[in-house]
Amino acid sequence: MSGAVVSINAGSSSIKFALFTLDTDGPRHAAAGKLEGIGTAPRLVARDADGAVLVDRSWNNGAGLTHEALLHDLFAWAGDHLPEHEIIAIGHRVVHGGMAFARPLLVDDALLTALDALSPLAPLHQPHNLAAIRAIRALAPALPQVACFDTAFHHDRADSATRFALPRALHDKGIRRYGFHGLSYEYIARTLREIDPELAGGRLIVAHLGNGASLCAMREGKSVDTTMGFTALDGLMMGTRCGNIDPGVLLHLLTQEGMSSGEIETLLYQQSGLLGVSGVSSDMRALHKSEDPHAAEAIDLFTWRAAREAGALVSSLGGLDGIVFTAGIGENDPIIRASICERLAWTGLTIDRDLNARNAPVISRPDSRIIARVIPTDEERMIAVHTLGVLPAPGGGR
Repeated sequence: MSGAVVSINAGSSSIKFALFTLDTDGPRHAAAGKLEGIGTAPRLVARDADGAVLVDRSWNNGAGLTHEALLHDLFAWAGDHLPEHEIIAIGHRVVHGGMAFARPLLVDDALLTALDALSPLAPLHQPHNLAAIRAIRALAPALPQVACFDTAFHHDRADSATRFALPRALHDKGIRRYGFHGLSYEYIARTLREIDPELAGGRLIVAHLGNGASLCAMREGKSVDTTMGFTALDGLMMGTRCGNIDPGVLLHLLTQEGMSSGEIETLLYQQSGLLGVSGVSSDMRALHKSEDPHAAEAIDLFTWRAAREAGALVSSLGGLDGIVFTAGIGENDPIIRASICERLAWTGLTIDRDLNARNAPVISRPDSRIIARVIPTDEERMIAVHTLGVLPAPGGGR
C-alpha cells in the first residue's frame, strides 16, 4: 500500500479534490474529481490520471445532504475503490489567512478558532473551507490536516501595496489589501522557473481569469501588487462579483436606496459581474453563444477592466516582460485573451492568432516585445506540495 495525500478545495456548492501519491520527484497525480450540486442535486465524478472515469454517481432526492454527509460518502468510496493508497494527510485551500498566517500550518483547535474569526472577510469561501476541515476531523480525528492560505503568496509586499488611505488604527486592526488566488500564482511562478527561467526572473503579470478573477504583478517570482484587496470582491469584474467600485455607490445604496448590508452583500457577491451586466449568465461560454447585446457588453467590459488593471500593474512593476494567462477563462478562451492583448498593444505585445486559437503554450509572435504564455494552473498540486512540506518527517525531524 502506497502513501497518498489529498487536496481539497471546498466551496459553497462544490468540493474539488485530488489524490497524489508520494514520489521521489514530488507528489504524483493519481486521481481527481468534484462533488458538485451540493444543496440541490449532488453529483460525484472522479477520474484517474489518464482521464478514465472512476465514479459518476448522483444522489436522487439529495438536496438536503450536507457537505459533511457527502464527504462521508466520498471517504467510503475512496476506501472501497482506492485500497492501494493509504491517505497520510489532507491539505485544504483556505482562502483567508489574515495578517497572522503566511505559511501552511497543521490544523488544531486554536487555528480553527482564529480562522473562524476571518470568515467575514471571505464569506463565500472561508466558512465552507473550514466546514470541510471539521467534517474530516469528525470522520478521521487522527488524520493530519494542513491549511494552505490563498493570501500567503502576497504577504510580504511593500506597505504601499497593502495600505488603504485610512487612519492607521484601522490598518493595524487588519483593514488592508491582502490579495488572493495565491496558490494559483505560486504554482505559476514555480512552473515558470522550470520552463522559462529568464521570464520567471523578470517583470510578469499573471492573469487568473475564471469565475473569480484577479491579476498579479510579479518580479523575480514574488508578488509585487495584485488586484484583489481586503476581500475577494475587489479588482476585476468576475462571474457574479462587481470588482472595484466607488465606495460612494455603496453609501448611496444604503442611504438612498434603503438597502440593508445583507442585501448589498448579496448584490456585490452574487448578482453583479458578468451576470449582472448581461442579465444572461455568469458563464463566459454562455455569453459567447448568446445573441443578447447585453452579453456582448458584459464581455467587452470584462476585457476592458482586465486591460485597465493590467496597465496599472505595469506601473507597479516599472515595465513588463511577459504575461501569463491561467484558470478556466485564461486557459481556454482565445477570444478573451485576444481582446485583452489587443488593449495592451501599447506595451509592445502582439499575439499570433493561430497559436492563440489553439491555446498554445506561447501565443505571442516572435517579434513581440512582450512574451504571452498560457499555463494551466494546478492549485491542488500546490496544496499537496505544501502539505508534504508541513508533515513531520519519519523519526521526528522536518
